[in-house]
Amino acid sequence: MAEIKLNYETVIKELNEVKSALANVKIAPPQASTLGKNKLDFTTYWLEREARIHQLINEYVEIVDKNIEDTKANVRSLKEQDEAITTKVKAP
Repeated sequence: MAEIKLNYETVIKELNEVKSALANVKIAPPQASTLGKNKLDFTTYWLEREARIHQLINEYVEIVDKNIEDTKANVRSLKEQDEAITTKVKAP
């Protein structure tokens, strides 16, 4: 039978690194003040588009953060199950 090993510390370390990298994913919201007094259709469209991009990136970061936390919980659960099975197998 094939053996699958879970290296818990390595997995958690990698997940923490991903979470740290995710914290650096930021984009500044668009500032209408940077456009001066321009009231062109393009500037309005540009501001709206940039606001949507900013919102999408924030939503993406939230979703990935939740996935990281869910993965950590699943890895902890696997570790606990593995320990329980190992304890049960070793018991006489």
